[in-house]
Amino acid sequence: MLKLSLRFVVPLLLAVAALAYLSVPLMDRLTLRWFMSDLDQRSHAIAATVVGPLREAQQQAMAARVTGLLNAAATDERLHSAALCDAQGRIVARSAMFPATVGCAAADPSTPRVLRLEQGVLHPTAVPLRLGDSPAPTHTMLVLHDMSFIELRSGETRWYAIVTFAVLALVVALITVAVAHLSWRGWVRGVRAMLTGEGLLRPFAEGPATIDKALLPLEAEVRSLFRRLERQRAADTGASEGWSAQRLRAMLQTEYADDEIIVVSNRQPYSHERRGDEVVVTQPASGLVTALEPVLRAASGTWVAHGSGSADQQVSDRDGCVQVPPEQPSYTLRRLWLTTEQVKGYYEGFANEGLWPLCHIAHVRPVFRAEDWRHFVDVSQRFADAVVKSARRADPLVLVQDYHMPLVPQMIRDRLPQATVVTFWHIPWPMSETFGICPWREQILEGLLGSHIVGLQTRAHCRNFIDAVDTFLESRIEHEDSTVHRGGQLTRVAPYPISIAWPPANEEPIEATRARIHQWLGLPPGHRMAIGIDRLDYIKGLIERFAAVEHLLRSQPQWRGRFTLVQVASPSRSDLPEYQAFHDRVLDEARRINDAYGTERAPAILLRVEHHGAQTVRDLYRSADVAMVTSLHDGMNLVAKEYVAARDDDLGVLLLSVFTGASRELHEALLVNPYSAEQTGEALARALAMPPAEQRERMRTMRAWVRSHNIYRWAGSMLIDAARVRSRERVTARIEQLQRRPLKVAV
Repeated sequence: MLKLSLRFVVPLLLAVAALAYLSVPLMDRLTLRWFMSDLDQRSHAIAATVVGPLREAQQQAMAARVTGLLNAAATDERLHSAALCDAQGRIVARSAMFPATVGCAAADPSTPRVLRLEQGVLHPTAVPLRLGDSPAPTHTMLVLHDMSFIELRSGETRWYAIVTFAVLALVVALITVAVAHLSWRGWVRGVRAMLTGEGLLRPFAEGPATIDKALLPLEAEVRSLFRRLERQRAADTGASEGWSAQRLRAMLQTEYADDEIIVVSNRQPYSHERRGDEVVVTQPASGLVTALEPVLRAASGTWVAHGSGSADQQVSDRDGCVQVPPEQPSYTLRRLWLTTEQVKGYYEGFANEGLWPLCHIAHVRPVFRAEDWRHFVDVSQRFADAVVKSARRADPLVLVQDYHMPLVPQMIRDRLPQATVVTFWHIPWPMSETFGICPWREQILEGLLGSHIVGLQTRAHCRNFIDAVDTFLESRIEHEDSTVHRGGQLTRVAPYPISIAWPPANEEPIEATRARIHQWLGLPPGHRMAIGIDRLDYIKGLIERFAAVEHLLRSQPQWRGRFTLVQVASPSRSDLPEYQAFHDRVLDEARRINDAYGTERAPAILLRVEHHGAQTVRDLYRSADVAMVTSLHDGMNLVAKEYVAARDDDLGVLLLSVFTGASRELHEALLVNPYSAEQTGEALARALAMPPAEQRERMRTMRAWVRSHNIYRWAGSMLIDAARVRSRERVTARIEQLQRRPLKVAV
C-alpha cells in the first residue's frame, strides 16, 4: 500500500514543482509591471506638484531656482533623482543625484524601462510639462525611481509562493493518500466483481449486489475491451477451419471436459411409435436435433422433452428415461407425460394460439386464456423439476429451447442457483408495443431473464427483447453490451442465427433427378418449376405466394402451360380452428387459380398437403428452377438455406421474403415483400428469365455462406459463450470466498 501511495504522491509533487517553476517567473514579471505602473503614477503626481513653481522659475530665467526645485522633489526615499529636458532633448537642469550617464534619451518610450547603473537599479518616467505660453508641452521632466525595494519585495513574494505551493502539494498528497487508503478495499472488490461480470459491488455490502457508480466509467472501458477480445476470439475460432460435428465434439472436450449438459425442449429427438405389433423409432427432421445431438453424445448428457409418441411410455423406465440413439446409446432422453388437457392448454392454447401469432405479427389475433396460462405455468414447472431431477451436479449447463419454455430458466435458477442457463428463442421477438398485448408479459420476461444468455435469431429481435425489458421491468440495461442487470443477475442478449447441417454430396446427376421428379409429378419434360416447402401455417405466406403466381400468369400469358408452382404443405396443428380455416382457404385459392390459368398437364399450382421425406424434399430442391420463400414473418426459415445447400450445380434462384431472418444473411437472393403480389410476381418472372451466369454468381456466394455458417457453428458459438459465463461464475464464487476473509496489505 505504501508503494501504491508513493505512486500517487511522487507524481503529484513533481507536477506541483513544475507548476511552481513555471508560475514564479510569471508572477515576478506581473509584480514588476504593477510596481512600475505605481512608480509612473507617483512621477506624474510629483510633476503636477512642481509644475507651477518650475514654470515661474523658468520664465524668470532662475536656473538655480529650477535646480533647487528638482532637488526638493528628489528628497523622497524611493525617488532617486530628477532632471528637466527642453524640446531639443537637452538637460537644462538636474538634481544633485542625477547620473551623468543618463541623458534625455531615457525619456524615449522605446528605451528600456529599467536602468541598471552603478548607482543601482532605476526606473525612468518621462512627464511632459508646459512651462511656456505654447499650448503644447515645452519641456519633459525625467524622474528616476530607486527599484531596490521592488526587488526586495519580489524576493519575499517569490518565497511566499514557493512555500504556498509546497504546502498545497503536501496537503493534496496527504488527502490523496488518505482517500486511497480508505477506498482501496472497495475499489478492489468492485473491480474484481466487474471483471467477473457480476456488476460493481459496494464494499462490505450485505444482501443483493448494488452498483458503485464511481466505477461505471471504468466498467464501460473494461467491458468494451472484453467485447473486442471476445469478438477476436470468436473470429479466431471460426477462421482456421469450418465447423463440423467432429469439431463441435472437440470443442466440448476442451471447454466442457467434466461438465454436465442438459437440453430442454418440447420436441423430443427420438419418438417411439407403435405400428401394429412393432415399435418403430423415428427421428424428426429438425435442425435443433442435428445441432444438439453431437453435444449430448459427447457429454453423455440428458435431453428433457415431452413424450408424445404412441409407444414412448412402453420403452421408458418409471422415471420416463430411455437411452438413445437406439443403435448406439450415448445419452439419456427423459420424457414428461402430459395429459390431454395439459397439452391443449400449454401447447395448443397458450404457446400456439397465444405466443405464436403474437410473435409472428401475422394478422391473426392471439388468444390468451387464464386456464391456458395455468397449464402453461404448471407444465413449465414440471419441465424445470425434470431438469433438477436429471442433474447429477450442482452446476450443469442447461440449454432451454424455444417459445414453449420462457418460464423454465428462472424456475431452474431457483432450484439450481449454480447452473448456467442458456435459452434460445427460435421465433421472432416482436416490438414492445406488440408484446405488451400479452397479459402475462412481466412473468415471461422475468422467466427468460433467469438465463445467463438469451439467444435470438437476429440483432433486430435482440433489440426488441431489450426494449420489452426496458418497457415492462425495472432493470439496468447496457445497450452497448446488450446485457440486462436485474435482481443481482446478469443476462446477455445476443443473436445466434440458426442454420442447417451441410448435406453430403449427391451421387445422382441433377439432370437425372430433375427428370425423375418431373415424371413423378406428372409434369412435361422441360417444364419450368418453382418449389415451396412449408408447414401449412398462416405465417408462411402461402396465399400471398399463390397471388404472386396468379399475377405472373395474368401479366405474362406466355408462362401459362410452361410454369408450375409445386407447393408441399405439411399439415400442422390441425386441431386449432385457425389452422383448419387456413387449410380450407389454401385449397380454395389453389383450385381457383388452376381453373383460371392452369391446364390438365400443367397446373398453375400443384398442391400437396402431406408430409414428405427428407430425400424427396432434397430432390425437389435440386429439380426446381426457383424456390419461393414468402413468409410473412419468420425467425430464420431454414427452407431458404436448405434450397441453397441442395443446389450443387450452382444454379437456381432463391426468391426470399424480407421478413425472414434468412434475408439478413442471404443477400444474393431476390428479396421481395410478400404482401405485394405485383412485386413478388415480377421477381418470379425475373428469376425464370435469369441467365445461368448470374444464377451461378449468386448461388455460389450463398452456398459459401451457408456452408461456413452451419448448424454446428450456431451450437458452437453459443456453447463457447456459455463456457465464458461458466468461467466467470466460478471466478465469482472464488472471489466471494476471498471477500469474506480479511484483506492483508503489505506496507
